[in-house]
Amino acid sequence: MTRIVVADDDAHIRKLIALYLQNEGFDTAEASDGIEALSLMEQSSVDAVILDIMMPYMDGWELCREIRRLYPEMPLLMVTAIGESAQKVKGFQLGTDDYVTKPFDPLELVMRVKALLKRYRIAASQIVRLGGIVLDRRAGKVFREGEALLIPLKEFELLFMLACHPGQILTRAQLIVQIWGMDYEGDDRTVDVHIKRIRERFAEDTGHFRIETVRSLGYRLEVHQ
Repeated sequence: MTRIVVADDDAHIRKLIALYLQNEGFDTAEASDGIEALSLMEQSSVDAVILDIMMPYMDGWELCREIRRLYPEMPLLMVTAIGESAQKVKGFQLGTDDYVTKPFDPLELVMRVKALLKRYRIAASQIVRLGGIVLDRRAGKVFREGEALLIPLKEFELLFMLACHPGQILTRAQLIVQIWGMDYEGDDRTVDVHIKRIRERFAEDTGHFRIETVRSLGYRLEVHQ
């Protein structure tokens, strides 16, 4: 089970975040300051950390530094009452991946956590095989029977995203967040356009994989071995 540490000196906020995460199937551990959070991370495996800035003993800034030093690949989400742009920039410079300002919508926070975890899982998976098709994320290339194919970046990222979740329905909203980002303001039909191009590009490869449309929801990639 995915385990998330929630570090905040406000017990009410900690328990609120933990409750919503648990309702989505996550395991949680609570810490009232940065020192306690690091201790929890030393005791057992942790998949992500949600941290406040203003905490006693070790604040969120120092905790972020320590986590990046000790666990460079750990997904980090800052939740804080400080909303100034300079503070957000500082957080990103220290290595946080996303930022939510109090008061926040717990459901939005959960969505951001899920998106963050998925991004890290995809980043960790550098090569995906779809029958005789190989996607190499490091090179940003697709290989068909050993021959390299160059495709536009967004098409590659979209195909890679679907390939990392074979058989799973991914909604347009999920794909927009993962490929174009949370702040994307365009029409989510752009996903349809890119899917159409991918299908045309791999029209002769349906023996390896097929991207299926799930009506009113999104898309699902099926692999044929």
